Amino acid sequence: MTRPFPLLPAILAMAAVVTASNILVQFRLGEALTWGALTYPFAFLVTDVTNRLAGAAAARRVVLAGFAAGVVWSLVAALMGATTFRIALASGTAFLAAQMLDVMVFDRLRNGSWWKAPLVSTLFGSTLDTTIFFSLAFAAGFTALGPAAEVAWANGLVPLLGAGPMVPLWISLGTADWMVKLALAAVALVPFRMIVVILMRPRAESR
Repeated sequence: MTRPFPLLPAILAMAAVVTASNILVQFRLGEALTWGALTYPFAFLVTDVTNRLAGAAAARRVVLAGFAAGVVWSLVAALMGATTFRIALASGTAFLAAQMLDVMVFDRLRNGSWWKAPLVSTLFGSTLDTTIFFSLAFAAGFTALGPAAEVAWANGLVPLLGAGPMVPLWISLGTADWMVKLALAAVALVPFRMIVVILMRPRAESR
């Protein structure tokens, strides 16, 4: 059973993660990643903490706030020429779908072991997020989202992760991004547990 929980800190945290990720995605981290890959996965941490403490409905409101922040930053980036309509659409669609899936899976597993709901929901959400974003943003087949020439660079064949079979570049980039998300899903269990225990303690003591 969840108890009243102030959503403003969660909304501000989500907005901060989305804002930081939209800025840091402009800076490369090696050949396959950007710095935004290290910050964006923590959006799932914010969602999961909210879900644990305030329930699924509250978590969905926080997700919608993050989506709104993402739309604003996508418009700013588009006006500055730092992104395209296709990438902005892919980013917003992936965020909303993945976060809502995370909320649903977490809610189904909330009564299990403390780590199961945040880990499994983040794994599902992260996989969907990567699949939607990289497919919509870069796959040559989605010509309705933009001319094929716009994403020709992402469809050249390269070894998967630099050593595997030949695949389009966007698949290799997406695989690297997905692997980082999976690693951070495990790392995020530590702050998830700490935050939940700290915030639940005053409630237990006040009963």
